[in-house]
Amino acid sequence: MAFRTLVAFAVALAWAAPASSQEGPPEGLTGTVVVVNKQGNDASFIDLATGRIVATAPTGEGPHELVVSPDGGTAVATDYAGGNSLTVFDIASGRRVRTIDLAAHPRPHGISFMPGGEVVAVTSEASQSVVLVRVSDGEIVADISTDAQGSHMLAVTADGSRIWTGDIGSNTVSELDVDAGTKVRAFDAPAAPEAVNVTPDGGRVFAGSNDTGRVTAFDTSDGSATLLADGFAWPYRIFLTPGVEQIIIPDLGHETLRFFDGETYEELGRIDFPGEAPQGLILHPDGRHLFQSLSGAGRIAVVDIRSREVVGYLPAGSGPDGIGYSRVTVGGTSP
Repeated sequence: MAFRTLVAFAVALAWAAPASSQEGPPEGLTGTVVVVNKQGNDASFIDLATGRIVATAPTGEGPHELVVSPDGGTAVATDYAGGNSLTVFDIASGRRVRTIDLAAHPRPHGISFMPGGEVVAVTSEASQSVVLVRVSDGEIVADISTDAQGSHMLAVTADGSRIWTGDIGSNTVSELDVDAGTKVRAFDAPAAPEAVNVTPDGGRVFAGSNDTGRVTAFDTSDGSATLLADGFAWPYRIFLTPGVEQIIIPDLGHETLRFFDGETYEELGRIDFPGEAPQGLILHPDGRHLFQSLSGAGRIAVVDIRSREVVGYLPAGSGPDGIGYSRVTVGGTSP
């Protein structure tokens, strides 16, 4: 998954928030956090009311990313590093319910539910495509070529009409027209663009360069590029809060979580996670509490994005990465 060697060096951060020693989540949070554990080849289901792992279910080999359906009932993981499959979980029972064979589309990685919650879009690095897969029976309903090397992560506009991919080997971000089933265009991006995201209206696309440490914002009306920020060792993911008030980027190489204003790109703050390797992240529906997987520590940090500080921790398995949230709790209740 990495196309560069991690660079480790200490950075003095005058505004970095201190890590909390509090175990467990803040009071009042409910629902379930689901995270895939890359070394464990499994998924952990963590109950937010108690802060405990209440179920563990097997995945295929090498799970990396995970997404939760809009109704909160289903989670789907990509089995990327040798698995060549999708693993589907029922959240209410905390169990794996099916494995979807993607052997014709190896190395599935980036994943997102499409509007309606019945189909997931999945990148396949080896087949250089995005496949649309119906979760209920595993049928591939569309196969859209990216015609690019290393299409790794993807992002979908709110209306589901466009999918963007970060093409690590081709140094591009590609736009796919879902209805037409074709690639529309590609923007040249700084080398090895892994992380990618798009604003809900499709007006801006963001890409993070593993080789240059820069994060770029593209205006999709004309393809013009603006530097959002630089100085990253590995801008692992690009997370947009609802309304794009903040853009939150974990730097896996520097083991730092960085926060930016969604319009001006002013840096608002940082949190250091030395030795803990921040990777996947998801926001609670309260719009305040972010769950940041820490693959080097086998746990999840709970971050208040207003104060930009860690306010608690949750347990996970070995090498947690892709992460999702559901209002459904294991046992079958939904608040």
